Amino acid sequence: MISSYNDLIQASRQQSEPQRLLFVFCRAELPDEASAMERAAFERGEGGALTPVICVDKNPEEASDFAALVEESRSTGQDWDLVFVGAMSGRGGVSPSSDEAQQPLTMMVESIRLGNIGQFLPLNSAGEAVALA
Repeated sequence: MISSYNDLIQASRQQSEPQRLLFVFCRAELPDEASAMERAAFERGEGGALTPVICVDKNPEEASDFAALVEESRSTGQDWDLVFVGAMSGRGGVSPSSDEAQQPLTMMVESIRLGNIGQFLPLNSAGEAVALA
């Protein structure tokens, strides 16, 4: 069971093939047509729509420290609330390249935009796994 970013990094290092991690940082936003009830829930930290604002791929060694990943993301000037993480397995002992990760990363962004998030690990800004309803 992965409950934190550290768990994720450990699990990625235990896989039989080298991994490439895919990160999509998202901001929670309230849609313009939101009802008063939806606005109240959003102000309590519930609901809203997730909008991807940053995406990047890294191998586990490049992203071993969550605080450094957060700092790098903040340097873009984009605020975010959740980061979704996916992974790609290498082949024959070779990690996928950043070029090979571009199409899966684009597909991941589109899946999140469409609300299809079940196959990704959502983490808060502290690196803790969160359950989304």
